Amino acid sequence: MTTNALMPTYARLPVTFVKGEGAILWDNEGKSYLDALAGIAVCNIGHARREVAEAICEQAHTLVHTSNLYNIPNQAALGEKLCALSGMEQVFIANSGAEANEAAIKLARFYGNQKGVALPTIVVMSNAFHGRTLATVTATGNPKAQAGFAPLVQGFIRVEYGNADAVAALDDPNIVAVLVEPIQGEGGIRIPDADYLPRLRALCDERGWLLMLDEIQAGLCRTGKWFAFQHSGIKPDVMTLAKALGNGMPIGACLVAGKATGLFGPGNHGSTFGGNPLACRAALTVLEVMEREQLAERAVEMGDYLLAGFKTSLAEVKGVKAIRGKGLMLGIELERECGELVKQALAQGLLINVTAGNVIRLLPPLVLSKAQADQIITTVTGLVTAFK
Repeated sequence: MTTNALMPTYARLPVTFVKGEGAILWDNEGKSYLDALAGIAVCNIGHARREVAEAICEQAHTLVHTSNLYNIPNQAALGEKLCALSGMEQVFIANSGAEANEAAIKLARFYGNQKGVALPTIVVMSNAFHGRTLATVTATGNPKAQAGFAPLVQGFIRVEYGNADAVAALDDPNIVAVLVEPIQGEGGIRIPDADYLPRLRALCDERGWLLMLDEIQAGLCRTGKWFAFQHSGIKPDVMTLAKALGNGMPIGACLVAGKATGLFGPGNHGSTFGGNPLACRAALTVLEVMEREQLAERAVEMGDYLLAGFKTSLAEVKGVKAIRGKGLMLGIELERECGELVKQALAQGLLINVTAGNVIRLLPPLVLSKAQADQIITTVTGLVTAFK
């Protein structure tokens, strides 16, 4: 269904989905599709998950919204659970990833102003993606996303992603924080060297900066740990989450620890809908399912299976530049732009995505079966082999 009533802000594919279950979606003509994108790393526990649907229904019949003028037990429980899983100390619940990152940016500004910094400045990375609000699109390293929105927000310095030396070389007394994705998703499934985050952690400790990690795409079991930073043996001062936290129910979170703890007080930040009983009940249920079904471990198993399969099936295929992945966050980089493969895959009943122009991005639900993984390998290999 198309309509002129909506702003044309999306280049939508010619398909309308009406039903989902696990890793499968059905369109309005009854055709089934294997979802290797999970709503862009959102439906980690699969589509139409019964436990989440039942929790949302029960909560909607009980209480949906009161505002943050009052105590919200589900919000408090979610905060406690997220802190227990991550080792962080405090949480602000928002409605989206962009809002979570806005909270992080405001925290960094607040931190800098308390220290008397003239223009609190945040180090951000090339090819980063942090959201579509004015501040987060400024932090984003994509000129196309920024086009037409000048003047952008001041107070950001950009360096090359994965290059800790470039951060170390900065000599600006206004710097108060580093904002970075542990693995870049929109940037093309870019996985930095193992010492990258530890070096950034050491630099931030040495210089009194906040280390702020955007785990909106990489977090919540996607990479084989609850949070991607846990692969590095470090802990951030600020971490943002969203996407998979609600499995489709809009919710985001900004977590703090160490020197970022206790910065905000009443009136410094807020949200009318953020952390309402309904969204938090959904998130609590999602975390329960992830924990019970050990989906971090499942992401390692299935991610390794897919990665090995692609490295075998694409080993002799011309035009393949790199195959990389961490858990169920995988990218196949081709030597030239390949956006047309998305429609070709759709025609074959497979949902994929191309990001950074030439990287096939695969983010399947963590409940993916081996048979479904084989289907992804076979279909994508066929598409890449035939790509001219």
